[in-house]
Order: sequence, then C-alpha cells, then structure tokens
Amino acid sequence: MQHRIRRPIVAGNWKMNGNAALVGEMQQALESQQFENVSVVVCPPLTYLGTMQSDTFSLGAQNTSDKASGAYTGETSLSMLQECAVEYVIVGHSERREYYAENDQVVAAKVAAVLEAGLTPIFCIGESEQVRDAGKLFEFLASQIDAVLNIIGINAFANVVIAYEPIWAIGTGKTATPEQAQEVHAFIRQHIAKQNGEIAEKMQILYGGSVNGGNAQSIFSQPDVDGGLVGGASLKPNDFITICLAANELR
Repeated sequence: MQHRIRRPIVAGNWKMNGNAALVGEMQQALESQQFENVSVVVCPPLTYLGTMQSDTFSLGAQNTSDKASGAYTGETSLSMLQECAVEYVIVGHSERREYYAENDQVVAAKVAAVLEAGLTPIFCIGESEQVRDAGKLFEFLASQIDAVLNIIGINAFANVVIAYEPIWAIGTGKTATPEQAQEVHAFIRQHIAKQNGEIAEKMQILYGGSVNGGNAQSIFSQPDVDGGLVGGASLKPNDFITICLAANELR
C-alpha cells in the first residue's frame, strides 16, 4: 500500500444529535481501539464537550463565535472551547451557511479567529446539485477557498484542514463516487498549490457526504483524500470505528 505524507483524519460531526448515554458508549468504544496512523476527532454537541475527554481521540466543536467575549447571547467563544480541551473547530458547514446565513465573510472571520486561538479549523466547502449541474463546480469552490485565503493568507493555510462536502450528498444517502471525490480533492490541492506548492502537498483534505463503513475504504484510498468528515455514521460506534480503521490502514 502506498505511503502517505499526510496523516489521515476522521472527524465525527454529531450535529444536534446524541445524549449522555451515547457519549459514554462512544468513548468506551473508541478507547478499546488503537489508532496509530489516523487522527480521530469527535465533535459532539456543545453540552457534552466538557464530559468527553480521552487520549484516544481529539475533541472538536461544531461552531464558534469569532468574537472573544461580550454581549452575544447564545454564542460560545474560543477561550471557552479551549477550556474544554477542544483542538478542532468545524467552520463553514453548509448547514451553518444555509440555516444561519453564514456567508463567506463570516466563515473567513471564524477561520481566522480559530487559527489565532491556536486551534485547527476544519473549513468546509461544497456545492449544491444545481451548481454542479450548471458546470460551475470548480469556480464555486475556488470562490469559497479564496474568500478565506484573501483574509488569512497562504501561510496560515498550513494550519487549516479543508473538508469537501458536496451539499447534494449530505444526509441524502447519495455519495460522490471515489473518482468524483478524487477529482475535486485534486482540484482543491492544485488551487492551493498556485499560492504555495509545499503547503498544498501537506494539507489534509477530507471528504464528507454520507460516508459510511461500506464506502469509506474506497473513498479514502484515493490519493488526494485524507480521511473524512462523517455525519450520521458517527453516531453509531461500530460504524464510526469501521470508518476510522479504514483510514488507519491507509499508511
């Protein structure tokens, strides 16, 4: 099997799901495994971040404010997330963009704030089916990347993880074929390489969109796919472990 210079990441995005029982079940299941070649990240709802701690996996938050503190009812600051030992923060997920009106400028500000706090943003990009069908896929993705790139600069991208999530494949049961995923991931890497080839080569680019235990291996085996941002399957310990192990075997 080919050697990879990039360590795979599998991040589980629970979204607004789960409970205290699942926290315990997932933690116990993951701690029974050894993940030598993959970084496992669990992103439960905010209320469970303080109770889910482990040396086997890292914690991620599903959202953050770009403000340090103040009169922002309902928001959570990065310093608060740091106190919960959070290492990763999902930024720009399509659900945040669609349901909470987070445009490219908001997303860029959050990515910058996450980096300033010394945490790792999982920066989400992805197109709708209409954009893909209109032949504007690469133009659209480039604009999402450039909105952040123009704010933080190329050097800061060395500390960013990109997650490509085609909107048409999120929670629909549809999944991009391994070839479709590779095509887009290669484009993303090439787009970054226009600014800095070394950073592009080392950047971890994850695939998200109905990843499950059955398709993870074929998707992750693509040369420019460095793991996944997993939705529904991350709520099922056995399925999530299967996905993590698929990434663990890549190296």
